[in-house]
Amino acid sequence: MIKIALDALGGDNSPLVNIEGAVNAINEIKDLELLVFGDEKVINEILANYSYDKTRLNIVHAPEEITCNDKPTDAIRLKKESSLVKAIDAMKQDEQIGALVSIGSTGAVLSGAVLKLGRISGVKRPALCPILPTLNGKLVAICDSGANAECDEEQLVQFAIMSNLYMKKAYGIENPKIALLNIGTEEEKGDELRKNVYKLLKERTDINFIGNMEARELLTGVADVVVCDGFSGNILLKSTEGACLELLGLVKKAFYKNTKTKIGALLVKKEVKGIKNLMDYNNYGGAVLLGCKKTVVKGHGNSKAKAIYNCIKQAYDMEKNNLRSSILEAFNQSLQNS
Repeated sequence: MIKIALDALGGDNSPLVNIEGAVNAINEIKDLELLVFGDEKVINEILANYSYDKTRLNIVHAPEEITCNDKPTDAIRLKKESSLVKAIDAMKQDEQIGALVSIGSTGAVLSGAVLKLGRISGVKRPALCPILPTLNGKLVAICDSGANAECDEEQLVQFAIMSNLYMKKAYGIENPKIALLNIGTEEEKGDELRKNVYKLLKERTDINFIGNMEARELLTGVADVVVCDGFSGNILLKSTEGACLELLGLVKKAFYKNTKTKIGALLVKKEVKGIKNLMDYNNYGGAVLLGCKKTVVKGHGNSKAKAIYNCIKQAYDMEKNNLRSSILEAFNQSLQNS
């Protein structure tokens, strides 16, 4: 049985979508057990509308909520009755709880996970690793996307190792293609940090390093993983998401311009809907905090029930396929070889 903690508060649509996603996961995944942290009375009222295996979904009363207006470290320290803090504390105390899913404050989730759960032995810094769909129907991971604004060579190499294992264990990609985000594809491009990291990654035999990648190639499917510092990665992620949303907005505006374009819109309605669904984050789960002692999945704050389900499934797959132990083994091997 895979045991996962679910933070039922903190999102724009919590706790309703959290509970609906949790029930869907329980009904779909037969060896899953969920501990749901939130206001017990409210959660039970929502659950009364669903049929599910009550032996595999348990509630822990935690009525306090950490919001995006709270300072993350202070909230983790002071809001002891919050759903997030109680979930993390339970994970620390119970070895059987392997993963956490939350759509609450990103800063609080990262702070709580790193300060209370700690890092896998050998990992210098955990990295936040979201995924995006590519135009050829695959996925690409961005590692790091905001947890570490400044990185050194060793950290970036570690991000490559962890994200390589992540794509193998969570998505079944046999030999992920790893790229380094840079200002050009040539080996000599970039600052000294990127040049040195390129050489280090090129020497490794345990990853499929394909060289530098420019930001414009992110959604082409040329790489399965893009390695970068958190500052660059966060800009890459948000600029890509923003551009896609604006482009969809322009297409919608063009279709509603006049009668002629409205008729055209009707003819390609199915195709446009397919593009919209392709770019919908609710279909792809959340960002994983790689390198933490327990599996942590941070979903979008505006997630719907489908996204909650996918975040839980994401965490389940990582636990089922022993991602954490694989990362520990890889870093132990690196230490032995150094």
